[in-house]
Amino acid sequence: MSRIIAVENLTLDGVMQAPGRVDEDLRDGFRHGGWAHRYNDPVQARVLGEHMATHQGALLFGRRTYADFYGFWPHQTDNPVSEVLDKTEKFVASRTLTEPLPWQNSTLLPGDAVRTVVGLQREQPDRDLVVLGSGNLLQTLMRQDLVDEYLLMIHPILVGSGRRLFEGTDLGDLRLTACVPTTTGVVIATYQRK
Repeated sequence: MSRIIAVENLTLDGVMQAPGRVDEDLRDGFRHGGWAHRYNDPVQARVLGEHMATHQGALLFGRRTYADFYGFWPHQTDNPVSEVLDKTEKFVASRTLTEPLPWQNSTLLPGDAVRTVVGLQREQPDRDLVVLGSGNLLQTLMRQDLVDEYLLMIHPILVGSGRRLFEGTDLGDLRLTACVPTTTGVVIATYQRK
């Protein structure tokens, strides 16, 4: 079966909500959006680029993150990330979306997320499925012990409130396989299930 890899930005207090933009995710009155940008540096770009090169596969999104990425990335001109995301195969777990999905190379995984993702893992055993953001989907997959690896970019900021990645999950032990500090204080830690 293919592996599921979560790539997530986190605050030091575990918040994953709205790292990219002020208005990215205002649920529950969250007012700290855009907290990750000031910590970007060449080290982080290099590590993420190396990860993308070694974990070639497909992206796996929940509905909300897919809509957010589609609303932003295809409109960024002269950005190599946009081109990579456009060309990459994308799977979207949703009970409310319908096909055809608007972003090229996107396929809807309707119905029960766990069942459809496990089916996808069996159909494409040689390709990793990389989850970006997609907190609700990711927590559903974590509760079923389906996430094999976590690439966590832990930022040196406390926001105090917001949606947390590991809230309400009981993961057990993880094994640290890599740890890279950046020039801005972000710790890029890779964990695998034991």
